[in-house]
Amino acid sequence: MREITVATVQMNPRLGEIEDNLIKISNFISKIASQQKVDIILFPELITSGYELGVKFTQVAQHVPGPTTNLLAQRAQELGVYIGFGMVAKERVESILYDAAVLVGPDGELLGEYHKSHLKGEERMAFREGYKLPVFETEFGVLGLMLGWDLAFPEVARSMVLDGAELLCVLASWEKDEIDEWKTLLRARAYENACFVAGANRVGEDVTLTFGGESMIVGPRGKVRASLPGEEVVEEKESGEKGKDEAKEEGKDAKKDRPKPKSKPKTRPLEGYCVARIDLDEIRQHREKRQTLQTRQPPLYRAIVRKY
Repeated sequence: MREITVATVQMNPRLGEIEDNLIKISNFISKIASQQKVDIILFPELITSGYELGVKFTQVAQHVPGPTTNLLAQRAQELGVYIGFGMVAKERVESILYDAAVLVGPDGELLGEYHKSHLKGEERMAFREGYKLPVFETEFGVLGLMLGWDLAFPEVARSMVLDGAELLCVLASWEKDEIDEWKTLLRARAYENACFVAGANRVGEDVTLTFGGESMIVGPRGKVRASLPGEEVVEEKESGEKGKDEAKEEGKDAKKDRPKPKSKPKTRPLEGYCVARIDLDEIRQHREKRQTLQTRQPPLYRAIVRKY
């Protein structure tokens, strides 16, 4: 058996506050590693900066390797874990920015970097598209890194799987209004490729967008092994004192028996993490049984790579 423990973190970063976000990331790493032995910890897309920075992305972008990767590589080495996270990366030409996913290993080394290939909406104004779909060798197996909207393109996951990926790590800033798509696509990518998929999605708000969380770890048959809701209910004592009108109403004896309309419970974004113990040898078993990859007919699929 090739059993590993995967943790996906659901976090609300502060927009543009790199230092604060790194402290929060570091605290999550320490908390997770102190509670159980874990092999890989995944953080969402652009988690060091937030999502809606526009032209200010140029101010927070860093080289890879650089200060952020060096810090998290040090934490990975201290705790003996792999860490995958999203950040803004820049090339030698300072004006070229990428929405990047970075993987550091338990020996403190930078294992690799992936640049988001499928940019959505205003992302195209800030970032350049990536043009490679790398996979990364680890001590436990091969994994691929994906970012946000890449998940909507089955070609990305399939390409990585055909290059050996057994665990697809999806780091995302997926919006709350479209969260059903997120949950469906994670399970679909796992099922159609007979592989494990771990999705880390952020929560909270930036300027105009709200993000939905629902991070999860999915098995080769599409079964959810661990998940985290996007929101939690706020208890009444946490949400503050009752309004004056409400308190006055409750004080009237004549209206004590009046049925009160049911109000929707107050909620807030849920920060936290989910953890699953998975066996990568399950992949081979499911692929041999289902024969999904073995019965592919590549000559029939030429239209897939034709530009629309």
